[in-house]
Amino acid sequence: MSGKYYLAGILLTAAALAATVVAYPHLPDTIVTHWGFRNQPDGYSPKWSLFLIGPGLMAGMMLLMYFLPWLSPKNFEVETFRTTSLQVMLILVCMMAYLYAVTLWAGLGHLLHVGRALVGGVCLLFALLGNLMGKVRRNFYIGVRTPWALANERVWNATHRFAAKTFVAGGLLGLALTFAGLDGWPAFSVLLAGVFVPAVYSLVFYKQLERRAEL
Repeated sequence: MSGKYYLAGILLTAAALAATVVAYPHLPDTIVTHWGFRNQPDGYSPKWSLFLIGPGLMAGMMLLMYFLPWLSPKNFEVETFRTTSLQVMLILVCMMAYLYAVTLWAGLGHLLHVGRALVGGVCLLFALLGNLMGKVRRNFYIGVRTPWALANERVWNATHRFAAKTFVAGGLLGLALTFAGLDGWPAFSVLLAGVFVPAVYSLVFYKQLERRAEL
């Protein structure tokens, strides 16, 4: 079952590697690898670093996810939601491929509002991850890992059901703001709220259970 997720990730990584090899002779020696909120380049790297930024990071993500079951301590095993964790991995690898494609396309000199494309991609990432949050079980690597959620399974489950809604809402609203041209702090503020609110919720819910002696 898990093989299909890794196969898809390997194919995406191979495609990123092939695109890098084909584009490499046409790239300048130094390329832009970071843009500010005003779509102004503010970070540069030698072009050979593309092999690490693109296919390297994608392969690293899959390698990390492969070892997560071994790294997980008892009672916090990733294996309890293995299919969901692999879906999270594939979404992250797909998003890495997309963000890398934007960087590579811009590096080749094509006209593109890079900041808007990158922020829009991150917003979409949050919306997609939100659809999986309710299926994530207690672990130290994926999800809203506050001390209160990790301390109690009931708090964890309630927090992630809530986070599923805030992630999707934040991602879609951020995407709408990005399409409207508000791709800087307005979009990122919405995303941050989508993460921060469930974290606060986990504390409030934990304290409610504590007062009622239900922990």
